[in-house]
Amino acid sequence: MAVAESNPHASRPWWRRLTTVRARTTAAATLIVGLALGLAAAGLVVLLARSLVQHIDAVAEARAEDVAGLVRQGSLPRTLSVGGDDGTLTEVVDDSGRIVAATAGLDVNAPFADFRPTGSETPARTVDDLPFARGDTFRVVALRASGAEGPVTVYVATSMEPVEDTISILTQALAIGAPALLGLVALTTWVFVGRALRPVDAIGAEADVISERSLHRRVPVPAADDEVSRLASTMNRMLDRLEASAVRQRRFVADASHELQSPLAAARADLEVALTHPDRTDWRETAGELLDANRRMERLVRDLLFLARVDAGAARPPAVPVDLDDVVLSEAAGIRWDRSVDGSDGHTRVDTSHVSAAAVCGRRDDLVRAVRNLIDNAARYAASAVHIELTSDDGTATLIVADDGPGIADVDRERVFERFGRLDDSRGRHAGGTGLGLAIAKEIIEAHGGTIRVESVSRGARFVVTLPSA
Repeated sequence: MAVAESNPHASRPWWRRLTTVRARTTAAATLIVGLALGLAAAGLVVLLARSLVQHIDAVAEARAEDVAGLVRQGSLPRTLSVGGDDGTLTEVVDDSGRIVAATAGLDVNAPFADFRPTGSETPARTVDDLPFARGDTFRVVALRASGAEGPVTVYVATSMEPVEDTISILTQALAIGAPALLGLVALTTWVFVGRALRPVDAIGAEADVISERSLHRRVPVPAADDEVSRLASTMNRMLDRLEASAVRQRRFVADASHELQSPLAAARADLEVALTHPDRTDWRETAGELLDANRRMERLVRDLLFLARVDAGAARPPAVPVDLDDVVLSEAAGIRWDRSVDGSDGHTRVDTSHVSAAAVCGRRDDLVRAVRNLIDNAARYAASAVHIELTSDDGTATLIVADDGPGIADVDRERVFERFGRLDDSRGRHAGGTGLGLAIAKEIIEAHGGTIRVESVSRGARFVVTLPSA
């Protein structure tokens, strides 16, 4: 029965969704924009207010200079005309505090300022509650001048109401526009982040239902070439490796079971026949056959344990300098391959005349196993001889193991290194072999930083191993 697929994230409570990447990104973007907008608005208000006040001061200073010119010329009237529509009010006060002149219509009962400039400066101050305008704010500029009646101070006052009105309008506009802009930023961020993360939800939903029984499934890859699509592609490549590993493991277990079953079944058959006909059984021959089956199973179990440790990444002894020529000569001397399976009683000749000194850095036990497997494989399939060469040149040790057997087809040169790799009948699994020797040799050689390959020759097989010299 099919299992219903659903997105486990879709059923979360709404308050849990506030902690999602989408919510946090929206909140962060809104906060940052809000702070920037607040600082920009405050700066705009301050700069505009300062600019308007400076403009008022400049106009007032120009008005004060005009009046001061009248004082110097001795033509200052008692009543001053209104200077255009700028709303400026002017008073001329002598040092005793007496109002010498004032703007027409201005209540001249008292001066509206009492500060005086020093030197050539033209000071300006903000004054509240002038006698003629209670509750209003004015900007007052003072300028010293000397005339026929002595030194006087010219005061020019300009209402701050236009500045206050302008700032008030701007503040109201910002108070309405800033929240609206923040809302637009939050909504836009929420929508676009949601769209950007939608493929992530799809990837998560698909990955959530992938199990060891459905490793063939893959997560969807978005069409856009971005970080999410690259993440999906990476996950699919990881699933490819996992599926290949699972398939390889299942095949490995099946092949190992088959290999163990064969000697077990043969031993059981021999015992059953022997027990059925005990008087006609050669028990010495039966014991020898059972011993051969036991040795084959023992070798297979050792190979399986070695590969299991390699696959598990078990710690290995540290690498040390190893005389590879000693290893090769020792293993070659131990070859005594019985050719009785071909109907003859001779032994395979092993030629080691081209083995020269070569030192490599590695683990001696592993190198012994690799060399033994290569020589044993060559001797098993050789028609009459195995040729071994070992040279060292330019920091590389090269080991060549060749036989004059049936050879390896071009299409099988990679498969021959697979675990339990099955080739054609001419180079199929020979009696006594486990189908793991070359796979183990490849694992060991590559773990030592070397390479192994099969080269084309007119007859037989030629294995070439390269290892870094010590």
